[in-house]
Amino acid sequence: MWLPMRLGDIANRDAQRYGKPLDGIRVLAAEQMQALPYATQLLARLGAEVVKVEHPVHGESGRASLPAMLDPEGRKVGATYLRNNLGKRSVGIDLKQPEGRELFLALVPGFDVVAENFKAGTMDRMGLGYDAIAEANPRAIYVSLSGFGNTVATPYRDWPAYASIAEAMSGIYEWKAGPDRPPVANPGQYVDVAMLDAVIAMTDVVTNFWSLGVRPEPGKGLQMILDGFRASDGYVVVQIVREHQFEKLADLVGHPEWKTDPRFATRAGYPEHLESVIRPAVEAWAAGRTKLEAARALTEVGIAAGPSNSAPDVIADDHVAARNMLVEMPRSDGVAEPVLIPGNPVKMSKVAEGPETRVPWVGEHTATVLREELDLSDADLADLRDAGVI
Repeated sequence: MWLPMRLGDIANRDAQRYGKPLDGIRVLAAEQMQALPYATQLLARLGAEVVKVEHPVHGESGRASLPAMLDPEGRKVGATYLRNNLGKRSVGIDLKQPEGRELFLALVPGFDVVAENFKAGTMDRMGLGYDAIAEANPRAIYVSLSGFGNTVATPYRDWPAYASIAEAMSGIYEWKAGPDRPPVANPGQYVDVAMLDAVIAMTDVVTNFWSLGVRPEPGKGLQMILDGFRASDGYVVVQIVREHQFEKLADLVGHPEWKTDPRFATRAGYPEHLESVIRPAVEAWAAGRTKLEAARALTEVGIAAGPSNSAPDVIADDHVAARNMLVEMPRSDGVAEPVLIPGNPVKMSKVAEGPETRVPWVGEHTATVLREELDLSDADLADLRDAGVI
């Protein structure tokens, strides 16, 4: 019977002699919730030293997630935080205080990477944007991870976002469900990758929640709102995981009485009354709005939301154009309309985007590469071709 690894266990002890690829790399991370904490946890597992900066009293927002356990001092440690922060050290700094800002900047010269995943513009407003970090440590790599990017002004730059919102806006939900059904939300050595392992990593809530005492009950979902609501031209996907967000929704859709309704006294009431109470009210409010208008109104009050986009929506989106996220490649089969290929999602301030080249045809560069890399002659290449090797 296989058992889970425990903290301190080493599964492949013989590999210790090789070290890890990121040994010696130091990461200073002002991070919260899922995306960046998961990424820096991966870096830590690859050998990087990750120092996490969070609020000195309540910590980062992932700690407030449910279900939760208590730390030795009786403070809640939520599931989101638990599954994304192995192998790190936590430093409590209030970055909104001038002294906190100066302390953070004083740390910067000792790190190779400074990373953050606040809403776009937040670090700039605190005086901790790229220019300030570069002045403190010109060698530092500055990484920002946000819903819609920092470096280019787009229609969504200031929107809050969870993964489900970006997924909806990418077009993948409607590609799967179609326009007439609600979108389905939330989908140098030997490198050995198993598909099952990858899916277990992506569905970490299954084992994580189970280990914290959550047992699935038929007909009951997670204690949140994560669903698509019909607007005049499609669906808007909304994610609400905190009480203050639900209160904002209640006011926005014209039902302030929800804020004192005992049915919604806890988050458990959200999924329980979604179909009977919440959906009819939200969809009545959204009926006179397009999915984009509904999403804009929701984001304006601080609720993470986004339109569930179709392929034409994505192709025509101003954000996609501003971020150079589609690359056209002319077709070679006589069809006039070009092939659209995703652009590079990682934007670097000192690296130009393009020029792109088309995909190579099969064996197009075989001779060139073999001549350059292996110094093979034309006769050698001919022999290899004749033998069916190349």
